[in-house]
Amino acid sequence: MRIDVVTLFPELVGGPLSTSIIGRAADSGLVEFRVHDLREHGRGRHRSVDDYPYGGGAGMVMRPEPLFAAVEPLRAEGAQVVLMDPAGERLTDSLARELSAVAHLALICGRYEGIDERVRTLVDREVSIGDYVVTGGELPALILIDAVVRLVPGVIQESSHEGDSFASGLLEHPQYTRPVSFRDLSVPPVLLSGNHGDVDRWRRRETLRRTLERRPDLLDAADLGDDDRSILEELRADPTDEIRR
Repeated sequence: MRIDVVTLFPELVGGPLSTSIIGRAADSGLVEFRVHDLREHGRGRHRSVDDYPYGGGAGMVMRPEPLFAAVEPLRAEGAQVVLMDPAGERLTDSLARELSAVAHLALICGRYEGIDERVRTLVDREVSIGDYVVTGGELPALILIDAVVRLVPGVIQESSHEGDSFASGLLEHPQYTRPVSFRDLSVPPVLLSGNHGDVDRWRRRETLRRTLERRPDLLDAADLGDDDRSILEELRADPTDEIRR
């Protein structure tokens, strides 16, 4: 997989892409990153990339010429172009999985008040990381990259992300490790029992419990069986049911 990032601030992007799991994926050749400094395509001796908005208003708008100059060659190489934009579709687990199958992505990081509207003719899709605004598209691009690259085959064990929150449409069950007891809080006995069937049933119950308590909206679209529905009825009937039971 190859991911190009078009940005005014390459220094914001380069460090995280060389660190931890994402960095190891690049070192092993599973993914290739290329960071493009948009100012190299700026106009005039000051490499200008922005200007005042037509019609007036606060802030500056990114000009189309530098962005076209940076992105058109990437499109010609077959990249799917993604604009990081608060008005885009919400980044979800399913979208990350879809993008992880794309061989070549090019991410545009906006700045200032936004981009000239004509730049959107270059874009295949627009993605938002949530209903809020940050100072630029670099951090959202890094979040998208992290969510996508960890799903690329070979980056991490498939079993490590198949049970993640949202992978099945539900939140992940609680996790525990050593020590068995810490500050009067103990690991649920079922996890120490060695009975894998009981462990699986406990985890499913806690997955449903956590989703019901924290994100009940997810249950409407989740693929639930009859056993799941029975568990949810029990949990709704007895909300004081202890997690360690």
